[in-house]
Amino acid sequence: MSEAAAQTLRFGEIVVVVTRKDVKHVHISVHPPHGRVTLVAPQQTRLEVARAYAISRLGWIRDQQAKLQVQAREAPRQFVARESHYLWGRRYLLDVKERDAKPMVALDHRRITLHIRPGSDPDKRQVLMDEWHRSLLHAVLPTMIGQWEARLKVKVAAYFLQRMKTKWGGCNPQASNIRLNTELVKKPKDLLEYVLVHEMAHLLEPHHRGSFVAVMDAHYPTWREARAELNALPLGAWG
Repeated sequence: MSEAAAQTLRFGEIVVVVTRKDVKHVHISVHPPHGRVTLVAPQQTRLEVARAYAISRLGWIRDQQAKLQVQAREAPRQFVARESHYLWGRRYLLDVKERDAKPMVALDHRRITLHIRPGSDPDKRQVLMDEWHRSLLHAVLPTMIGQWEARLKVKVAAYFLQRMKTKWGGCNPQASNIRLNTELVKKPKDLLEYVLVHEMAHLLEPHHRGSFVAVMDAHYPTWREARAELNALPLGAWG
């Protein structure tokens, strides 16, 4: 069953989107930022079986949604002077300087400075900041990937940076490609590394089964603490 043929289960205020894929076990997830619920089941799973599993997890679903509701959220950024911005887990104040020259971003130990053309609107400022964030990620990821390719004995054919609403990363094991959320540039670098290792581990084990956990336990034993820290940090500012 494809995403287009997904089915929906409703339990009062809880909506569960059911898809069937080439997996061995039923897996249910609650996604940030708004608590969207998905259930992935093996191809031949009857809807009644998926419904029964979802019912058995309703308490857990409500708990996860409640955590997301109280989790801190970043305020939408306007890219104006003295606004707070985060880079690698550290808070910086933004400075904005208008000049008739090529736009750029500069960083010192206290502030991030946007050099923009006069009259640049918030959308153009965001594009400039997003491009800068991507450049910072591109500066650290090749080395980090190379280190973990050697440890895990895998090969990443390509990586892609993408602004994602509900995931920190993704992996296509068949193509040996991984995707990383550009919001990770705002988090401590060790949390970027955790997400990277998580996705690269999927090159060895595509699914979240026991063998995947064994890979993470063997190569990144503090992954549970990293996951908890990442999920406790402020969510991105999404509409």
